[in-house]
Amino acid sequence: MFEKLFFSGMRWRETQALEQTKRALKGLLNGKSRLAVLIVVMQTLGCIWFDMPMTPGGADLDLSGYELIFEDDFDGDTLDLAKWTHRGQGKAAGGFFADSQVRVENGNMIIRGEYLEDGKYGPGWYAGMVKVKEDPTFGYFEMRCIANPDDQFWSAFWLQSNYSYTADISKGGVGGAEIDIFEAMSYGKNALRKNGVHQTIWCSGMEGDPTNGEGLNSLTVGLFYGKNIYEEYNTYGLEWDENEYVFYINGVETRRTSFADGTSKIPEQVIASLCLPGEVTHDKDFTTEFVVDYVRLYQKQE
Repeated sequence: MFEKLFFSGMRWRETQALEQTKRALKGLLNGKSRLAVLIVVMQTLGCIWFDMPMTPGGADLDLSGYELIFEDDFDGDTLDLAKWTHRGQGKAAGGFFADSQVRVENGNMIIRGEYLEDGKYGPGWYAGMVKVKEDPTFGYFEMRCIANPDDQFWSAFWLQSNYSYTADISKGGVGGAEIDIFEAMSYGKNALRKNGVHQTIWCSGMEGDPTNGEGLNSLTVGLFYGKNIYEEYNTYGLEWDENEYVFYINGVETRRTSFADGTSKIPEQVIASLCLPGEVTHDKDFTTEFVVDYVRLYQKQE
């Protein structure tokens, strides 16, 4: 597949940025403003030379033919356990996941990161992770949220199969993958990168696997700008079908791909998490919160 470019020469993300620039330049012929085209060109150069984010520039989201199959606007007082289950309880890379860190108030689900001396699993840094109770296959997945303002805890909305990291089951992604609809990992970066979010696909056992089955295969779909993501609500979406993944931010397509050997064909867990990816060095009175306004899932009508 053409995404194999990712493993040789220019990275796939950079080739896609160049394609976006070519489309913008063609837009000049159709009356697109020179300023808008210049911005795309400058962002492409920033992407290639300095690993900078780009502004989403694809088609607008169109949900024609889809029907809503799951929705939680978090209007109650507690997490609805008929819709959700707590995931990954116990030890995490930089601390612990615990159900105590997830609450519902004022129309939001809030996942809190903090140090607890008397936490459920002992003293340490705590965060939370939940998943939708039913695991769907294919559809459109969307979250509206405010990412937590910190670089040692990461807000994320993602899909994962049970064995996406096992080569003989994942089989290059068709037997399951991890699809990161968004991860907010750039808070501590400079002002030009701070509001960028990562969109990534992980699997194992792809055809021509450069790790020879010993590691994971990944595609950085892109690093894209949201709008003031640590203070304002933004929406992040993924359309997943038999042929491709299409990623969105605020209803605008960012990229589409079928990496690596095709899309996942099995049920995937739908996950919201505040992650502790490594050692937390904050003072013990530090707190941070991931605020989720809603989660919605759609599937195509029969």
